[in-house]
Amino acid sequence: MTFRSQRERMLSGALYKADDPELVANRQACQRSLDVFNATGADDDDLRHQLLSELLASLGSGSVILPRFQCDYGAHITIGANTFVNYDSIMLDCAPIIIGRDVSIGPRVQLLTAQHPVDDHDARRERWESASAISIGDNAWLGAGVIVCPGVTVGDNTVIGAGSVVTNDMPAHVVAVGSPCRVIREVPQVRVVR
Repeated sequence: MTFRSQRERMLSGALYKADDPELVANRQACQRSLDVFNATGADDDDLRHQLLSELLASLGSGSVILPRFQCDYGAHITIGANTFVNYDSIMLDCAPIIIGRDVSIGPRVQLLTAQHPVDDHDARRERWESASAISIGDNAWLGAGVIVCPGVTVGDNTVIGAGSVVTNDMPAHVVAVGSPCRVIREVPQVRVVR
């Protein structure tokens, strides 16, 4: 495959150089937007929503992200409707991050698509890196401090316990905890009548 830019390499999952001038400029533009977002006042919900709507690939209606929020580009993050992202979230969106509808993300959750060569010490020293997409299914709940690693998919209606490190895909309709995260039980697929 022939690539025209480091950005194309990054988005394809190939090794790329993050110090590429185009990528640096894109990250700086994102950081300027986040500086404004993270400095908003307690009553500035409309301004925060407007800033995020301009920064992210897509922000579903009724979705909320609380400050302090950090990401690399913003443009590779898609969030469905009625999703809530609590304080101090970090989303390294060197690859797409797709978050479904009605998702609850606890404080200090990290969604990390970036990865570095493990076996090639020279490539790592030369600052080559790659990225793999993350997908969070509808109505999932990530507890406080969860870390989701590159390339992971979390299924619909799945609950990830606080402090878990998710290194592998998690199926739908389960509760999973730990480091590394593992399934501990299934969640019934019935609707509770209230």
